[in-house]
Amino acid sequence: MTNIILVGCNGKMGQVICRLVENDPEARIVCGVDISGEKKNDFPVYTEFNSEISGDAIIDFSHPSALTGTLEFAKSKRIPAVVATTGFSDEQKAELTQAANEAPIFFSANMSLGINLLIQLAQRATQLLEDSFDIEIIEKHHNQKIDAPSGTALAIADAINEVSKADNEYIYDRHDVRKKRSKREIGLHAVRGGTIVGEHSVIFAGQDEIVEITHRATSKEIFAVGAVKAAKFMTGKEPGLYNMRDLVAEM
Repeated sequence: MTNIILVGCNGKMGQVICRLVENDPEARIVCGVDISGEKKNDFPVYTEFNSEISGDAIIDFSHPSALTGTLEFAKSKRIPAVVATTGFSDEQKAELTQAANEAPIFFSANMSLGINLLIQLAQRATQLLEDSFDIEIIEKHHNQKIDAPSGTALAIADAINEVSKADNEYIYDRHDVRKKRSKREIGLHAVRGGTIVGEHSVIFAGQDEIVEITHRATSKEIFAVGAVKAAKFMTGKEPGLYNMRDLVAEM
């Protein structure tokens, strides 16, 4: 049984995780941490971390502003933290890396198993096609999403860069630059509208042919499933920075 401390328990994703864990015999939520302090479920809710809180793993699906508190508690208790929030600054990403020296930290810009398969496929396609194909990434999300491009789109671009023969420049906007596209660039485009849960496409455009890899999320539950799997996976792990590739490798 994995005892989970859920940060952001009263948010949309927090409530999806609550519903999912209710039917999971291998996990339970022992308490929540949420700025609102409202008790929506059958576990205690605190507005911040304190000495009364204990558990096997933290899942943080809240807001970038909560990161420091989550990491400090994870380090103090030497327990895993699954960080599923996006929109972190470079300084906060460095904070994640530093915390992994003292506690097991799991970070992924997208908790979907399918997205992480897309990333692996995009890397393989890059190795085969980059010499003669242009690479563009399009992401679509609901009209309430704040950050753009999405953390997942950036993670896809970073993964492509990892296997590319040379560094690519990320291009976010072309409307004020009147020149041809260069070979060493990756275009990232964001669409915001309606209730789109999440869609990511990687386009490889070559001479007279196009290869497109797409993942569509139709429910937020897929992210909750990934987060809970990660919490179970991280229980008992040594300090270090882990991600979805590590989880998938053990499945």
